Amino acid sequence: MYLIICCLTILTGLLVRLKKAWFPDIVNLYLGDILYAFMMFYIVSFIVVHKNKYTRAYMALFICFSIEFLQLYNSEWIVVVRQTLPGKLILGSGFLWSDLLAYIIGVVAAFIFENFMLSRTKMTKGNVT
Repeated sequence: MYLIICCLTILTGLLVRLKKAWFPDIVNLYLGDILYAFMMFYIVSFIVVHKNKYTRAYMALFICFSIEFLQLYNSEWIVVVRQTLPGKLILGSGFLWSDLLAYIIGVVAAFIFENFMLSRTKMTKGNVT
C-alpha cells in the first residue's frame, strides 16, 4: 500500500509540473515540496513499517530537513550531483526557509491521510465481522 501511495504522489507531482499553467504561482512554488514530504512519510513507512506513525512522521521530517540543510553545503562534487535530474529531484538545488514549512505541511497531510485510511480500514473490518 505504501509503495502505491508513493507512486501516486510522484504521478501527482509530475502532473503539476507538466500542467503548471493550470495552477496559481503559490501552488507551483510549494506543492512540489509538500508532495516530496508526503512521499517521504510513505517511503519511511514502507522501510520501517513496524514503527508507530508518530515516529515515522518525525523520521520523514528529519530526512526532509536534513536534505534541505544539506543544500547549504556547496562542495564541487555535490554541485555536480545536483546538476543531474536525479540529483536535483532528490537533493534539491537551493536552501529556502519556506521549504521547511512546506515539509511540515506535507508530513502532517500524510499523517492525517494515514489516520483517515486506518479509520476507514477499521470501519470496513467492523462492518464485515
